Amino acid sequence: MQVCAVIAAIAAIRTARTPQGAVGWVVFLLAAPYVALPLFLVLGHSRYPGYAAARRSSARIVRAIDRFGKDHQTTLADGDEATAHTAKAFEALAALPVVSGNGARVLVDGKATFDAIFQAIDQAQSYVLVQFYIVRDDEVGRALKERLIAKARAGCTVRLLYDALGSHGLDRGYLDALGEAGVIVRDFHSLRRPRSRFQINFRNHRKIVVVDGQVGFVGGHNVGDEYLGGDKRLTPWRDTHVRLEGPVVAQLQLVFLEDWYWCTEEQLSLQWLPDRAAADVNALVLASGPADDVETGTLYFLNAIDAAKHRIFIASPYFVPDGAIIAALQLAALRGVDVRIVVPDARDHLLVWLAAFAYFDEVRAAGVTILRYSEGFMHQKVVLVDDTFASIGSINLDNRSCRLNFEVTAIMFDRAVVNDVAEMLEADMAKSRRHDTPLNKLPNRLVRLGAPFARLFAPIL
Repeated sequence: MQVCAVIAAIAAIRTARTPQGAVGWVVFLLAAPYVALPLFLVLGHSRYPGYAAARRSSARIVRAIDRFGKDHQTTLADGDEATAHTAKAFEALAALPVVSGNGARVLVDGKATFDAIFQAIDQAQSYVLVQFYIVRDDEVGRALKERLIAKARAGCTVRLLYDALGSHGLDRGYLDALGEAGVIVRDFHSLRRPRSRFQINFRNHRKIVVVDGQVGFVGGHNVGDEYLGGDKRLTPWRDTHVRLEGPVVAQLQLVFLEDWYWCTEEQLSLQWLPDRAAADVNALVLASGPADDVETGTLYFLNAIDAAKHRIFIASPYFVPDGAIIAALQLAALRGVDVRIVVPDARDHLLVWLAAFAYFDEVRAAGVTILRYSEGFMHQKVVLVDDTFASIGSINLDNRSCRLNFEVTAIMFDRAVVNDVAEMLEADMAKSRRHDTPLNKLPNRLVRLGAPFARLFAPIL
């Protein structure tokens, strides 16, 4: 065991993302190998190598979408030069172009989101692609199941991709009923495969629905009654999704395709030429994950923060940023940008909720405003920059989202969409209270003592 711990320590030195992480693993492995080694096998991985190979297999479709994007060139380069540079960085991260001719409708909270998703599924003519981190066998989950079964029996090809970790409580009968009706169901982790046996620290946190290659949905909602206020402890549940039309749907579909290929090694025959939408929104889908060559999630936030000239509003249920993001937020506030971070006052995960308090003082000292949403639980993942662009997706402002999870977000460069998002966030801020009390003066002893301890776990929160 000690020899194996030494080998693991060497691996940690070679692969850890930060010096602090490397030192932590080395000390832990050498001091307590019987405890640390099993944890390292689960938590110590820094990359998802098999997925990178699967991604390369879809290069042909990526090239086709890139050519398709050139047929839908945006006019960003003809406008503000700074916006064009910001978009260029997002394009490089996504390896996809910003495309024009899209429609984007902001869906506020669960009823609007599930009504729109269910309506789109009911209208499907050819196929339905569904992917969620959490799927529950409750009222909302059964409503989704019934629709997928109905479309499969009507002759549509229906595929459901779920994450076994997020959906750990999902009853086998739920999946069997879908399979018997002709719905093709797969688990992203595919733990039967040796290449992912110990990679349970990585989660596919994406929430994607695509219908006929023409309509797509992405955002913060999973499939469960709590997203419609079914959890009394966290009611009302505040979340945001976006309904997409136009060429950007092909990009969202590509994200699903890559995940599907990882699980099945099956190349899908899909519609890759969505119709243009009259709204003509410029948009891009950016996916991030541990298979990326760079830390896409972190760079996504850094690019957005750096782009802000007047304001940046970030709504996230969790606030456990790394050092680079903290510095970027501080610099933005110091140069006069109105930086506001909206987080929930309620908690769904104690450790990550506590860790956030260890960061509030640090960013507030530079002028960042922390707002704690007080009307239920806020789970949305939304970024707004100036009047330039808004992003709605699944990326939380924490290390797990930026480094360990597979995530996706839609970035929209459009004044009308930005106005809708700004109005939505301002309504949320009106239901929030400003957090100005230093950590050492908070009346809650659990927070005062627990926050510094919880911060120790920040790399995996």
